[in-house]
Amino acid sequence: MNLNYLTISEAMDGLRAKQFSSQELTTACLEQIKKYNKKINVFITVTEYLALEQAQIVDRKINNGDKLNPLAGIPCSLKDVFCLKGAKATAGSKILQNYIAPYDATTVKLIKLNDAVILGKVNTDEFTMGSSTETSASGATRNPWDLSCVPGGSSGGSAAAVASAMGFYSLGTDTGGSIRQPACFCGIAGLKPTYGRVSRYGVMSMASSLDTIGPLARSVKDIALILEAIAGVDINDATTSREPVINYAAKLGKGIKGLKIGIPQEYFGQGLDPEVAAITDSAIKQFKKLGARIVKISLTYTKYALACYYIIVPSEISANLARYDGIRYGLSKSEGDLLATYLQTRAQGLGDEVKRRIIIGTYALSAGYYDAYYLKAQKVRTLIKQDFEKAFKQVGVILTPTTPRPAFKIGEKNNDPLTMYLEDIFTVPINLAGIPGLSIPAGFTKSGLPVGVQLLAKQFNEEDLLRTGYAFEQATDYHKMYPIID
Repeated sequence: MNLNYLTISEAMDGLRAKQFSSQELTTACLEQIKKYNKKINVFITVTEYLALEQAQIVDRKINNGDKLNPLAGIPCSLKDVFCLKGAKATAGSKILQNYIAPYDATTVKLIKLNDAVILGKVNTDEFTMGSSTETSASGATRNPWDLSCVPGGSSGGSAAAVASAMGFYSLGTDTGGSIRQPACFCGIAGLKPTYGRVSRYGVMSMASSLDTIGPLARSVKDIALILEAIAGVDINDATTSREPVINYAAKLGKGIKGLKIGIPQEYFGQGLDPEVAAITDSAIKQFKKLGARIVKISLTYTKYALACYYIIVPSEISANLARYDGIRYGLSKSEGDLLATYLQTRAQGLGDEVKRRIIIGTYALSAGYYDAYYLKAQKVRTLIKQDFEKAFKQVGVILTPTTPRPAFKIGEKNNDPLTMYLEDIFTVPINLAGIPGLSIPAGFTKSGLPVGVQLLAKQFNEEDLLRTGYAFEQATDYHKMYPIID
């Protein structure tokens, strides 16, 4: 039995039945990391000592007959924007290459309270800015299904870690699709919860009004277990909601008979890859077989979402990244006076994509342009949100392709930022609206690349979202397939 290829629920059952130990699970994952990490470039930091120590604690609890927490003894990873006390937190950037986190992020505290086993920190686009995990100062991560392709981004390290069995799940971030797009490209499940459902405290910010924390895992049930562990109000994050956290996993098996699923026409037009379109159509037919009612809907303002997003996000980036100045922490290039130190530190410490977005954001917020760009973008954002609110009066769940095409080749879009930004065209509207989105595996292209579909629900309705995804998963085998890396 390859222990590291189990789902979380299967591993939990095995631990409780004493079929294997947490140390054995952890060792299997660590061996997988040692075997394939150089080839795929997933882990920036491996916390082997911490992981084995945490596993030993769980094994003692099992031997003592203690009650186990839902994620107890299950090895996982963290996108390298999460603070893990005593470990490097680089955000994939030269400017933080030697930064050691002095505290745990709230989500890290919560999984530690659940006796999780933390294997280390995984690769990300620099400060989460990218759709391919190619902008990292630690180099590009590769897709386990095809090493010549990208794993998606910015949580590409998280998706690749799960897909290649270097851990059972990973915590990532999603500002415009950075969980759902890599989950799609790597053939796993990924959830962007409702904005405010999960605390952002201790996670490096990109765009504060859009950043969302969520899980990537092999199955929808695994996603449900993780969400329950990390969701909830946090006094350190004023944006978190007091909306009750439910037992999501217990609600999964209710079925979807009679559920109205909306299909927005705006997501099926020009630019959609024919194979992605065919796989999405097949998924729609499967949901119909499961008893769902398919309803055609319209999301009129979808076409403005990408332009709106790429004004709001750079504007917030220009403010959030001002803290990386070479004075308080991280890289410092002392060049005489204070201004010269700022300029040289940022020039040498930040990558091209980060600089590009800072410049765009500073311009959009500058005197004389604020009303024309940032303020107008916020008004359009409101219209996009209202679009979804109107749609959810007609349907319970919305289904779209997760991405317009499968994973592309490494280096294919590096010299064309606009084409790269278009990879997020189906995911960014969801962040602008603040609603939850779930990507699940839905099939494979003729060349063997995974394709996913995206399910959407109204704010804080993760229950129906997960139930719908679970119903599809139980009727198909796509989530059970693994890449052959050798």
